[in-house]
Amino acid sequence: MSKLESLSESKKYSFNKLQKRLRRNVGKAIADFNMIEDGDKVMVCLSGGKDSYTMLDILMFLKKIAPINFEIIAVNLDQKQPGFPAEILPNYLDNLQVPFEIVTEDTYSIVKDKIPEGKTTCSLCSRLRRGILYKTATRLGATKIALGHHRDDMLETLFLNMFYGGRLKSMPPKLVSDDGKQMVIRPLAYCSEKEISQYSDLVEFPIIPCNLCGSQENLQRKVIKNMLNDWNQRFPGRIESMFKAMQNVVPSHLADKELFDFKTLETQQTPFANGDIGFDQDDFSPSSINTDETVNIINIS
Repeated sequence: MSKLESLSESKKYSFNKLQKRLRRNVGKAIADFNMIEDGDKVMVCLSGGKDSYTMLDILMFLKKIAPINFEIIAVNLDQKQPGFPAEILPNYLDNLQVPFEIVTEDTYSIVKDKIPEGKTTCSLCSRLRRGILYKTATRLGATKIALGHHRDDMLETLFLNMFYGGRLKSMPPKLVSDDGKQMVIRPLAYCSEKEISQYSDLVEFPIIPCNLCGSQENLQRKVIKNMLNDWNQRFPGRIESMFKAMQNVVPSHLADKELFDFKTLETQQTPFANGDIGFDQDDFSPSSINTDETVNIINIS
């Protein structure tokens, strides 16, 4: 008996609410950023982890009900890590009856040869993987490349760039690839990792462990993740507020002279857009924060 079948009626109700919330958030992200258009061929990058499984699951559902037509092809990159269970994804995708391709490239050997023992391998591995996936998308005629990064990944990247890179930058929900030829989308941009984990556990996706290349506990991303998890436990709502801030940027109130023309700034006789009261304390009371999320999204009810 599966986990879903063994749930009590009240827990099945909670699961249904969780599923609808995730689907709604993905539909909202797709609509907000025009991620998928009529006639698109979406290459869904499937790693075997909870995030990409959830993304594929929801996109397949939306494909059935969306007012537009688009194709899905799932792609997994087998990087030949020792112990990688190569049969899991083909069996899973065959059962789903979704078009897929397994791309085999031994990037593991390249990384192990180039990176000294004990050093972080993720950067080189990521660059190699990115290049292979771009080429695959071109060969398959894919118009969009869908990655499984979620809201928490985006916040972690924001803090990584601030703390270690000295720049205000994150993972955007949609971007043009560095080679200029691909459009990359992140349909899970509005989904929390916690809810994705809950959903993945209940649906019982055949998860492939992500530590096949060796555990690297000292990664800076893990430091940031632990910091955000601690904040979330001690200050409920802080994560949501920070993500909201990423969608409400005021360039005139930062310090990037390339983004805002401070040099030619002049006074005027009429109210100034985004002007500020220079000597008053900012109001950060709960009532001053607009949390109205009313938007038009793909109808999933």
